[in-house]
Amino acid sequence: MMNTPALEVAIDTGPLYGHRTGVAVAVDGLVTALRARDDVHLSPYLVSFRSDPDPGHRKLPLPGIVASHLWSRVDRPRADRWLGPADVVHGTNYVAPPSARPTVISVYDCWFLAHPDAASPLVRRAGRTLRRRVADGAWIHTSSAATAEQARTLLDTDRVVSVHLGPPPHSGALPASTPSALEPLHGSTFIVAIGTEERRKDLPTLVAAFGELAHDQPMLRLALAGARGDQSHEIDLAVEVLDPAVRARVHRLGPVDATTKAWLLRHASVLAYPSLDEGFGFPILEAQAAGTPVVATDVGSVSEVAGAGAALVAGGSSTRFAEQLGAVVDGTVSRLSLISAGHENLARFSWAATADGLAALYRRAMEER
Repeated sequence: MMNTPALEVAIDTGPLYGHRTGVAVAVDGLVTALRARDDVHLSPYLVSFRSDPDPGHRKLPLPGIVASHLWSRVDRPRADRWLGPADVVHGTNYVAPPSARPTVISVYDCWFLAHPDAASPLVRRAGRTLRRRVADGAWIHTSSAATAEQARTLLDTDRVVSVHLGPPPHSGALPASTPSALEPLHGSTFIVAIGTEERRKDLPTLVAAFGELAHDQPMLRLALAGARGDQSHEIDLAVEVLDPAVRARVHRLGPVDATTKAWLLRHASVLAYPSLDEGFGFPILEAQAAGTPVVATDVGSVSEVAGAGAALVAGGSSTRFAEQLGAVVDGTVSRLSLISAGHENLARFSWAATADGLAALYRRAMEER
């Protein structure tokens, strides 16, 4: 029997350069899993003039900002001459270059498609580029069934396949001593939220919920860990309107490294996840791996990913969120049940299964084309 030749996949590794986002964690995981297969061969590429590519990574000779403007309006220049002998192109970060080859594009959430007015100009251009690729026959990979349903409607296509991502990497070894930036949290009861301060994460609602809860829990603190984003100003205002004594118990930590995140997750009483929409939600699984209960809004893929290992709240109400946080902190809701269900839930996710699903999608895209 003849062996089937490995599928050549030109894959966008641009998210692996620069600040480590959730998309970067996803791309790192799927690239590592695909490289472990003998039926897929990866040809990594990136669109960036600023980055110094790793060995074997092909840099397309087009500045990212120029590509953003051009590809959102026209289907040129095509990238085929730069991508090498690829059978399939995989855009891992919402967009892919114009190409005559079968194309797969990973879409992790549809917030920017449903709310274009709340998106930055760069993200809106990405949305237009995505729609152009879909009109040209691209397949969409989503990381949850909930996002797949949204994508079918918002992008008006049936070429959508849901393939779950794998578990997040180990969040890092615990430091030998408490990091200096976290000293105010040492020995205290605190709620933690992890993620960029963007509108989709709805952190002002969490701040308001903490304000309601803090009067009944005089020792409770709130830690917000994440880079500033398009909702930072609103978070500033939400913190400012708190009673001064409560405001002093809100800690804005900014972006944190893996070691600091591990400390936060291991010592927090609960992870708060008040998103307005979610395509997957790595912090939920990170908290479950650390044995930390989760309180999250029941939106998007949250229930699909969290399983029984999270206390879910209908979105939009700081009072309801405060009530559920308080119930977990004081033990009204069984913390041990949530922790146990979280550990069981983690077993559902595997990067090998992610690679299986993507390899099947690549071949499906080729067969249809």
